[in-house]
Amino acid sequence: MSDMPSIAHDTLVRLFHDRPQLAVEILQDLMEVNLPATSLVRVESNTFNTRPSDDIEADLVIVLGPPQAPAHVIIVEIQNDKSKDPRQLARYAAAAWLLLGCDVTVLVICTDRGAATHYARPIDSGLTGYRLHARVVGPDDIPPITDPHEAAAHLELSAMSIMLHGRDRKVIEALATALADTPPGHASKYYEYAYDMSGPEIRYLMEEIMKSTDWPVFTPFAREHYGRGLEDGEARGKAEEAVKSVLLVLGARGFTIPDDTRDRITACTDLDQLERWLTRATTAQTLEDLFNEQG
Repeated sequence: MSDMPSIAHDTLVRLFHDRPQLAVEILQDLMEVNLPATSLVRVESNTFNTRPSDDIEADLVIVLGPPQAPAHVIIVEIQNDKSKDPRQLARYAAAAWLLLGCDVTVLVICTDRGAATHYARPIDSGLTGYRLHARVVGPDDIPPITDPHEAAAHLELSAMSIMLHGRDRKVIEALATALADTPPGHASKYYEYAYDMSGPEIRYLMEEIMKSTDWPVFTPFAREHYGRGLEDGEARGKAEEAVKSVLLVLGARGFTIPDDTRDRITACTDLDQLERWLTRATTAQTLEDLFNEQG
């Protein structure tokens, strides 16, 4: 049984889902893995089907390159203990290779050193000649980020740094300083990433530090006491993120977006409408399909 709260696991998955480029940056910058040079990075379905109709589901599947010609797949797994059979990681890689026909890297994020060591070993898949070497990021691979400028440049890593090294006040203070100059919608998101991924002791310290400054705190506790006006800022931030997602999906699928269509999307502040457009953007055959309310 894992001792990592499910909310921390789910938050880490959401962190990578919201910005899949993070997986590319970790592999290239922290682990010096050579990946195809492409600006097209998207989240793919994370469910693979095997015979006889068993579904195996990875935490996150990220594809580099255009949909019609995938260049590389990154499978992101969050593990804090040794409960998952390592051979399952090899199955994920094989299923992705069969489905998409390109090379695959398995990236395992571990908040426990023992788990990191466990999954870093070569994995015998059970198929003769096929051994998987997963790329594993453990607590020692995410540095404590104490420089606000570095935190501002790498908000996701800074949030993960708090999860792992947040007992050091300077790590929390670096993110707080960085978020002071970040738009409210983004600031709340990254603060809550760090808050949700962290244990009670670090959460308490985060609230203590934030309450001692003029920077607004973005937690349930803080909303109750300091959160007037945050709801509107968060709503705007979510709408802005949804607009970006719609445009990114359309661009990744090869659509050329005329100015009037782009203006219509960017002018929308209705989050429900934007989410409907985002859903349609994944399957639309024409741009008109995006706005077809009957579809």
